[in-house]
Amino acid sequence: MEVQEARADGCGTAEFDAFYTATAVRVVGHVFAVYGDLADAQDVVQEAYAKAWQHWHKVSAYADPEAWVRVVAWRLAANRWRSARRRARAWARRGEPPPTPGPGPDRVAIVRALQQLPIKQRQVVVLHYLYGYPVAEIAESTGMPVGSVKAYLHRARARLAVAFGEGAGLEERSGDGFPAFP
Repeated sequence: MEVQEARADGCGTAEFDAFYTATAVRVVGHVFAVYGDLADAQDVVQEAYAKAWQHWHKVSAYADPEAWVRVVAWRLAANRWRSARRRARAWARRGEPPPTPGPGPDRVAIVRALQQLPIKQRQVVVLHYLYGYPVAEIAESTGMPVGSVKAYLHRARARLAVAFGEGAGLEERSGDGFPAFP
């Protein structure tokens, strides 16, 4: 590919660097004046210069390479505007999204109770009860000894039992002797 050959030889690199240094601020200013958003103008100009570099062997031969970069940047900006307009029309066709119900009181109570647990207890409780990991897998993934995982689960269950009123809301999960969240 010609671009890779030019880069490997260093051919055109200094010339492109000088071109970029001399024109980039001006091109960003032009596109910003048309586009109205500086960050987006910088993005499309950067992309236009990347395209110019890919085709530098042709672009450098043009009478006004800066005009080529400016036109490419304007076209990229116009494409972004068209895409944004299409997305807005698509959202308008869909209508207002249905309201999302908030969390129920049980979920709020569970989250509040979990937030009161020390981090390691919370970590093993979430992995065990919410994600269904066995104790050995929790120990392996966290780097804790199996005995520590069991101790954290025991302490966490005791604290949660107090928070939920001595076992209220905690039921045994899959016959393993451990309570589960509702």
